[in-house]
Amino acid sequence: MGRETLESMLDFFVNEHLQQMIFSNPAGKDGLSKVRVRPVVLKKELRFQAEEQKGNQAFHRNLQKEELGEYVKRLLRESFRQMELYSPLGSGTVLVGKKGTMTVKIKKKNPQLSTKDRLFVLSHNRQKRYVLKEGFPVPFLVDLGVMTEEGSVVRARYDKFRQINRFLEFIEDVLPKLDKDRENTIIDFGCGKSYLTFAMYHYLNRIKGYPIQVIGLDLKKDVISRCSLLAEKYGYDHLHFYQGDIADYEGVNQVDMVVTLHACDTATDYALFKAIGWNAKVILSVPCCQHELNQQIENPLMKPVLQYGVIKERMAALYTDSLRAELLEGQGYRTQILEFIDMEHTPKNLLIRAVKEGKRKDNQKELKKLMEFLQVKPTLQRLLEEAR
Repeated sequence: MGRETLESMLDFFVNEHLQQMIFSNPAGKDGLSKVRVRPVVLKKELRFQAEEQKGNQAFHRNLQKEELGEYVKRLLRESFRQMELYSPLGSGTVLVGKKGTMTVKIKKKNPQLSTKDRLFVLSHNRQKRYVLKEGFPVPFLVDLGVMTEEGSVVRARYDKFRQINRFLEFIEDVLPKLDKDRENTIIDFGCGKSYLTFAMYHYLNRIKGYPIQVIGLDLKKDVISRCSLLAEKYGYDHLHFYQGDIADYEGVNQVDMVVTLHACDTATDYALFKAIGWNAKVILSVPCCQHELNQQIENPLMKPVLQYGVIKERMAALYTDSLRAELLEGQGYRTQILEFIDMEHTPKNLLIRAVKEGKRKDNQKELKKLMEFLQVKPTLQRLLEEAR
């Protein structure tokens, strides 16, 4: 009866809605300590990727739906005594006794939204198709209070949901720069509460199937501890958080993508300088608190404008980010400054997206003249000069 129930479980849960299957409590002698299975899309076709942990190594295999059933049965027959399954449609557990007896428990959910919530979701779907789809719960969004356990977006947190999806759109545009055939290293400097870090990991690893290692770095010990616990809770095995300073971080030798969200004032410059030194393929930076140039900028011709504090502050912030973008261009990056929705600080913010193209822009003379005109010297410019 147990094995027949296993068949029913697989028939019901093995589809595009599956979140993950976790095999634990090893029983075999093949050296496998854990196996995790999740759906991925490869060449526009649904596959199920199995990550097999063997010692300190991880091996991957991509299976079709028909192959997955036999794979699951073999693991429960030869290698593991327990399997847990999670999906918006419900959850399931399989326990295997020493004599091979199998106990299968299935808990089904009704993923349908209430009529009121469904109309709310549909009204927004008409306007926008999001990367993280409404109606399908994502664990970290549920914990954040952005989603209900059924996957409905909480109305009061819809701005947060939009912000997360907007950030993932920026990442979606640079996917061709990441390599699907090897592990990509991504660093998030000043990760803070890390809801965008978790979103990035979930999107790249769980949805797109990219092999990645994500490192979150922040100065606050309590924040790092909480984020580490959450990463373990969600089964994000290749997401790690460390306490440390942007300027001094030497934990890795090569990085593919650098993310810096609200690294205050010149911390952004140090993060960009680190990214350049690593020859990172992609940089995503949302600067904030651009105080440095506000304290430096001075020009007699512009005095009638700069005498107004709020105007000077805004102009200094815009000059700061424009100069950062141009300095990145001079290092071989194709750089854009894009509008980014951010409800944590200001209603609108700017994101610098830089993609390594190799050809450096010959802009040093123009930049020198501009900085002399404004009587400023940004930290990023100083760091680049010192590195020559």
